[in-house]
Amino acid sequence: MKLNPIVSHLRGACPTFAGRVTGGIDWDAVVESAQLALPAAYVIASADAATPSKAQNAVIQDITEQFAVVIVLDTSDERGQQDNDLLHDLRAELWRALVGWRPDPDYDWIEYDKGALLHISRARVVYQFTFLTGFQLGRNSSGPGQPVAPAETWHERALDGLTGFTGVNFNMDCIDPADPNQQRPGPDGRIEAKFSGDVTP
Repeated sequence: MKLNPIVSHLRGACPTFAGRVTGGIDWDAVVESAQLALPAAYVIASADAATPSKAQNAVIQDITEQFAVVIVLDTSDERGQQDNDLLHDLRAELWRALVGWRPDPDYDWIEYDKGALLHISRARVVYQFTFLTGFQLGRNSSGPGQPVAPAETWHERALDGLTGFTGVNFNMDCIDPADPNQQRPGPDGRIEAKFSGDVTP
Protein backbone atom coordinates (compact mmCIF):
# COMPACT_ATOMS: atom_id res chain seq x y z
CA MET A 1 0.00 0.00 0.00
CA LYS A 2 1.21 3.50 -0.82
CA LEU A 3 1.42 5.72 2.25
CA ASN A 4 1.68 9.11 0.51
CA PRO A 5 -2.03 9.28 -0.47
CA ILE A 6 -3.05 8.50 3.12
CA VAL A 7 -0.61 11.06 4.57
CA SER A 8 -1.84 13.71 2.14
CA HIS A 9 -5.48 12.91 2.89
CA LEU A 10 -4.97 13.12 6.67
CA ARG A 11 -3.18 16.46 6.36
CA GLY A 12 -6.28 17.89 4.74
CA ALA A 13 -8.94 16.02 6.73
CA CYS A 14 -7.58 16.20 10.33
CA PRO A 15 -7.36 19.86 11.42
CA THR A 16 -6.06 19.04 14.93
CA PHE A 17 -2.69 18.00 13.50
CA ALA A 18 -2.37 21.22 11.43
CA GLY A 19 -0.57 19.32 8.68
CA ARG A 20 1.79 17.52 11.10
CA VAL A 21 1.34 14.10 9.49
CA THR A 22 4.12 12.01 7.98
CA GLY A 23 4.71 8.33 7.23
CA GLY A 24 7.18 5.48 7.12
CA ILE A 25 7.58 1.76 6.89
CA ASP A 26 8.74 1.18 10.46
CA TRP A 27 7.95 3.04 13.68
CA ASP A 28 11.54 2.94 15.01
CA ALA A 29 12.88 4.51 11.81
CA VAL A 30 10.15 7.16 11.76
CA VAL A 31 10.50 8.21 15.39
CA GLU A 32 14.26 8.73 14.98
CA SER A 33 13.99 10.88 11.86
CA ALA A 34 10.70 12.82 12.04
CA GLN A 35 10.49 15.12 15.05
CA LEU A 36 7.26 17.01 14.47
CA ALA A 37 5.63 19.49 16.81
CA LEU A 38 2.88 17.86 18.86
CA PRO A 39 0.23 16.63 18.50
CA ALA A 40 1.44 14.73 15.43
CA ALA A 41 0.44 11.65 13.47
CA TYR A 42 2.65 9.06 11.79
CA VAL A 43 1.23 6.64 9.20
CA ILE A 44 3.01 3.28 9.34
CA ALA A 45 2.62 0.34 6.94
CA SER A 46 2.23 -2.64 9.26
CA ALA A 47 1.13 -5.90 7.58
CA ASP A 48 -0.83 -7.68 4.88
CA ALA A 49 -2.53 -11.06 4.66
CA ALA A 50 -3.99 -13.13 1.81
CA THR A 51 -6.82 -15.64 1.52
CA PRO A 52 -6.47 -18.82 -0.57
CA SER A 53 -7.29 -18.48 -4.26
CA LYS A 54 -11.00 -18.16 -5.07
CA ALA A 55 -10.62 -19.73 -8.54
CA GLN A 56 -9.69 -23.24 -9.69
CA ASN A 57 -8.11 -22.28 -13.01
CA ALA A 58 -6.33 -19.06 -11.94
CA VAL A 59 -4.92 -17.34 -8.88
CA ILE A 60 -7.37 -14.77 -7.51
CA GLN A 61 -6.79 -13.82 -3.88
CA ASP A 62 -8.29 -11.28 -1.51
CA ILE A 63 -5.51 -9.25 0.13
CA THR A 64 -6.11 -7.37 3.39
CA GLU A 65 -3.63 -4.61 4.13
CA GLN A 66 -3.17 -3.10 7.57
CA PHE A 67 -1.74 0.27 8.44
CA ALA A 68 -1.42 2.20 11.68
CA VAL A 69 -1.82 5.86 12.51
CA VAL A 70 0.44 6.52 15.51
CA ILE A 71 -0.52 9.60 17.52
CA VAL A 72 2.10 11.38 19.64
CA LEU A 73 0.96 13.88 22.30
CA ASP A 74 2.56 15.94 25.03
CA THR A 75 1.67 14.40 28.38
CA SER A 76 -0.66 16.70 30.30
CA ASP A 77 -0.71 14.71 33.55
CA GLU A 78 1.07 11.61 34.85
CA ARG A 79 -2.06 9.48 34.84
CA GLY A 80 -2.95 10.39 31.27
CA GLN A 81 -6.54 11.31 32.14
CA GLN A 82 -6.68 14.45 29.99
CA ASP A 83 -4.71 12.74 27.25
CA ASN A 84 -7.24 9.91 27.13
CA ASP A 85 -10.02 12.40 26.43
CA LEU A 86 -7.95 14.05 23.69
CA LEU A 87 -7.24 10.62 22.17
CA HIS A 88 -10.97 9.92 22.17
CA ASP A 89 -11.55 13.09 20.14
CA LEU A 90 -8.61 12.34 17.81
CA ARG A 91 -9.92 8.82 17.20
CA ALA A 92 -13.28 10.31 16.12
CA GLU A 93 -11.42 12.71 13.83
CA LEU A 94 -9.48 9.83 12.27
CA TRP A 95 -12.71 7.85 11.80
CA ARG A 96 -14.28 10.79 9.96
CA ALA A 97 -11.18 11.06 7.77
CA LEU A 98 -10.51 7.39 7.01
CA VAL A 99 -13.41 5.02 7.66
CA GLY A 100 -15.28 4.54 4.38
CA TRP A 101 -12.58 6.32 2.34
CA ARG A 102 -10.82 4.47 -0.50
CA PRO A 103 -7.08 5.17 -0.84
CA ASP A 104 -7.12 3.92 -4.44
CA PRO A 105 -9.89 2.88 -6.88
CA ASP A 106 -8.67 -0.74 -6.70
CA TYR A 107 -8.99 -0.82 -2.89
CA ASP A 108 -11.99 -1.44 -0.65
CA TRP A 109 -13.28 1.14 1.81
CA ILE A 110 -11.04 1.54 4.86
CA GLU A 111 -12.31 -0.01 8.09
CA TYR A 112 -11.24 0.58 11.68
CA ASP A 113 -9.57 -2.36 13.44
CA LYS A 114 -8.32 -1.45 16.93
CA GLY A 115 -6.33 0.92 19.09
CA ALA A 116 -3.54 0.34 21.62
CA LEU A 117 -1.29 2.35 23.93
CA LEU A 118 2.35 2.08 22.85
CA HIS A 119 4.08 4.31 25.39
CA ILE A 120 3.43 6.86 28.13
CA SER A 121 5.96 8.90 30.10
CA ARG A 122 6.07 12.30 31.75
CA ALA A 123 6.88 13.79 28.35
CA ARG A 124 4.96 11.79 25.73
CA VAL A 125 1.89 9.70 25.08
CA VAL A 126 2.12 7.41 22.03
CA TYR A 127 -1.07 5.67 20.90
CA GLN A 128 -1.67 3.54 17.80
CA PHE A 129 -4.89 3.23 15.82
CA THR A 130 -5.00 0.39 13.28
CA PHE A 131 -7.00 0.42 10.04
CA LEU A 132 -7.68 -2.18 7.34
CA THR A 133 -8.41 -2.11 3.63
CA GLY A 134 -8.24 -4.72 0.89
CA PHE A 135 -7.99 -5.42 -2.80
CA GLN A 136 -8.03 -8.38 -5.18
CA LEU A 137 -4.79 -9.90 -6.46
CA GLY A 138 -5.60 -11.15 -9.96
CA ARG A 139 -7.36 -8.86 -12.37
CA ASN A 140 -11.09 -8.68 -12.71
CA SER A 141 -12.55 -9.67 -16.10
CA SER A 142 -12.90 -6.73 -18.40
CA GLY A 143 -16.34 -6.03 -19.79
CA PRO A 144 -17.11 -5.31 -23.45
CA GLY A 145 -15.38 -2.16 -24.68
CA GLN A 146 -13.16 -1.88 -21.61
CA PRO A 147 -9.36 -2.05 -21.88
CA VAL A 148 -7.69 -5.17 -20.55
CA ALA A 149 -6.03 -4.49 -17.19
CA PRO A 150 -2.31 -5.26 -16.94
CA ALA A 151 -1.27 -8.68 -15.65
CA GLU A 152 -0.94 -8.95 -11.87
CA THR A 153 0.32 -12.55 -11.64
CA TRP A 154 2.69 -14.80 -13.56
CA HIS A 155 -0.25 -16.88 -14.80
CA GLU A 156 -1.97 -13.80 -16.26
CA ARG A 157 1.29 -12.69 -17.86
CA ALA A 158 1.74 -16.13 -19.46
CA LEU A 159 -1.84 -16.08 -20.80
CA ASP A 160 -1.32 -12.59 -22.22
CA GLY A 161 1.61 -13.95 -24.23
CA LEU A 162 -0.47 -16.56 -26.06
CA THR A 163 -1.43 -16.07 -29.69
CA GLY A 164 -4.92 -14.71 -30.11
CA PHE A 165 -7.69 -17.22 -30.86
CA THR A 166 -9.12 -16.46 -34.32
CA GLY A 167 -10.92 -19.66 -35.28
CA VAL A 168 -10.90 -23.44 -35.37
CA ASN A 169 -11.03 -26.24 -37.96
CA PHE A 170 -12.81 -29.49 -37.13
CA ASN A 171 -12.08 -32.90 -38.69
CA MET A 172 -14.69 -35.30 -37.35
CA ASP A 173 -14.10 -39.06 -37.16
CA CYS A 174 -17.43 -40.54 -36.03
CA ILE A 175 -17.69 -43.53 -33.74
CA ASP A 176 -20.45 -45.05 -35.82
CA PRO A 177 -20.65 -46.08 -38.61
CA ALA A 178 -17.21 -47.59 -38.47
CA ASP A 179 -15.18 -49.45 -41.10
CA PRO A 180 -15.40 -53.17 -40.14
CA ASN A 181 -11.94 -53.69 -41.65
CA GLN A 182 -10.51 -51.10 -39.23
CA GLN A 183 -11.11 -50.64 -35.53
CA ARG A 184 -14.60 -51.42 -34.30
CA PRO A 185 -16.30 -49.63 -32.69
CA GLY A 186 -14.88 -46.40 -34.16
CA PRO A 187 -13.40 -43.95 -34.47
CA ASP A 188 -11.74 -45.77 -37.33
CA GLY A 189 -9.39 -43.11 -38.75
CA ARG A 190 -11.70 -41.92 -41.57
CA ILE A 191 -12.86 -38.29 -41.56
CA GLU A 192 -16.60 -38.20 -42.12
CA ALA A 193 -17.13 -34.42 -41.76
CA LYS A 194 -15.10 -31.22 -41.94
CA PHE A 195 -16.12 -27.73 -40.85
CA SER A 196 -14.63 -24.58 -39.43
CA GLY A 197 -15.62 -21.69 -37.18
CA ASP A 198 -14.31 -18.13 -37.14
CA VAL A 199 -14.13 -16.01 -34.02
CA THR A 200 -14.87 -12.33 -34.23
CA PRO A 201 -13.21 -10.57 -31.26
